[in-house]
Amino acid sequence: MYNQFKTKLPAVVALAVLISAAGCEQKAKTASTAADSTAAKPAPKYLSEPLVKNIYTADPSAHVFNGKIYVYPSHDIDAGIADNDNGDQYAMRDYHVLSMDSVGGKVTDNGVALDVKDVPWASKQMWAPDAAYKSGTYYLYFPVRDKQGSFRIGAATSKSPVGPFKAEPKPIEGAYSIDPAVFTDDDGSSYMYFGGIWGGQLQKWATGKYDANGSKTDLKQDDKPALSCKVAKLSKDMLHFDGKAQDVVLVDKDGKQLLGKDHDRRFFEGSFMHKFNGKYYFTYSTGDTHYLCYAIGDKPMGKFVYQGVFLKPVQGWTTHHSIIEFKGKWYLFYHDTELSGKNHLRNVKVTQLDHKADGSIGLIDPFVK
Repeated sequence: MYNQFKTKLPAVVALAVLISAAGCEQKAKTASTAADSTAAKPAPKYLSEPLVKNIYTADPSAHVFNGKIYVYPSHDIDAGIADNDNGDQYAMRDYHVLSMDSVGGKVTDNGVALDVKDVPWASKQMWAPDAAYKSGTYYLYFPVRDKQGSFRIGAATSKSPVGPFKAEPKPIEGAYSIDPAVFTDDDGSSYMYFGGIWGGQLQKWATGKYDANGSKTDLKQDDKPALSCKVAKLSKDMLHFDGKAQDVVLVDKDGKQLLGKDHDRRFFEGSFMHKFNGKYYFTYSTGDTHYLCYAIGDKPMGKFVYQGVFLKPVQGWTTHHSIIEFKGKWYLFYHDTELSGKNHLRNVKVTQLDHKADGSIGLIDPFVK
């Protein structure tokens, strides 16, 4: 058999060489086309510009105080920590307050308003804050890890909306996890919404006590109601809870609670509350599917009926926002990664929000086609 193939070997080799050469030529053409395609691919066009570029900012909580806009964001830094699902790369250490007289006008960075070293019970990771005002005092609410590594929520006060803020000696009793958002209703009653799964640790508080060895993601119960945000009424001094926190119940239009497997609609983190035409709009992020969604209720503590998505995914992993009315128009404050291209180094932005006559919110695309 060897002798039979031996006489034909040169022809076979020649054919193989021709085939190989043709294949290489085709690969080269394909690679060249792909390179040309990549080179020709236009850079993304963003809907809005970053509010500030001197520091990295995220999780913007905007408020109108005395006719002026104040934004309370996280202050992103590069701590040299690799990305992971626990969020260790988000190693923020302080808060700055931004202010502006008008949307589109000059934005002022008012410097450090609170530093982690000035919070007696805190250790690291000052994540998304919020603010409120009552009777001459401004309140800053913030999540940060305590000395044992558990995220707790603290409060700090100031006579100025830009601080500096003085932290209370202990975290708020009954508050835990991340992303506090405070809403004050027309009757003067204030409520705090809080919580976030995965790195936000809400799943580790499922029994009412912190379990350091609990799940790293969620309840891992896809066919049961998903973990949801918590809500509690604040005391008159704005520094304590007036009663125990309860679940923010999210249901579909048939009245069924959203399930753990419904990642396109279930709560992940980043809640916010605003009121429009007598209805309460609970807005939040779906996290790993990167949507901002809204649900509507008749009471500030719910329940809330899921309505839909109002912000498509931004560039970057996280989505966190706030909504305000200013001079007769509604605005959405959000963040993306335009300046850095890195998930943990973000920049805050603002765009107009469209409340429609039927109560729905117009869908916003963070990119311009």
